[in-house]
Amino acid sequence: MLDFAAKDSWRIFRIMGEFVEGFETLSMIKGVTIFGSARSQPGSKDYEAAEAMGRALAQAGYAVITGGGPGDMEAANKGALEAGGESVGLAIELPYELRPNPYLTRTLSFRYFFVRKVMFVKYSRAFVIMPGGFGTLDEMFEAVTLVQTRKVKPFPVILVGDDGYWDGLIDWIGTTMVKRGKVRPDEVKIIQRARTPQEVIKILKQQPRVPPRDKTGRSRAGRQVP
Repeated sequence: MLDFAAKDSWRIFRIMGEFVEGFETLSMIKGVTIFGSARSQPGSKDYEAAEAMGRALAQAGYAVITGGGPGDMEAANKGALEAGGESVGLAIELPYELRPNPYLTRTLSFRYFFVRKVMFVKYSRAFVIMPGGFGTLDEMFEAVTLVQTRKVKPFPVILVGDDGYWDGLIDWIGTTMVKRGKVRPDEVKIIQRARTPQEVIKILKQQPRVPPRDKTGRSRAGRQVP
């Protein structure tokens, strides 16, 4: 019992260390997080779309943040790096080996999913959601829930694609969840849609997210925040 308690105490220090490293590494980042499938293959439509998104965001002056893995994450980081932008990977340690992709200018590796999730939300001006699976949906709905419950100030959560991938989900939310009173119509508007990188950048300019403030009242980007 005492041994178990001691291990938990040391685990707290490991968690604190991950938070400190994340805060110090990302505090000056003007980032946009791109989520998407880890299963997209180079040369596929989804891979090329994620690469174009990363490139466009970098050219617009944003750092591109991903989970640091393969598929859409790799593609977005590749686009950002080749455009001369900041390309950040927030990797997660898993039982099976998953090396960060080779297109990163900064890499952080986390043991704890919840610490990693805090970093995504805290240092992203927006979440850009490419077609993906359960993990992508998890990140999307967690962000929507944080905005819905006012645990964070509103920031853009944008579903990207023009091939109908998201249509069934959005229709179900509107026709079933709203109809049965589980979600209010105004809450559905937290989720935005975009077809192209240009439309995403337009949303970012129209709905800028204020950077986190430190105790002096200055933003982490060095500007005074009213």
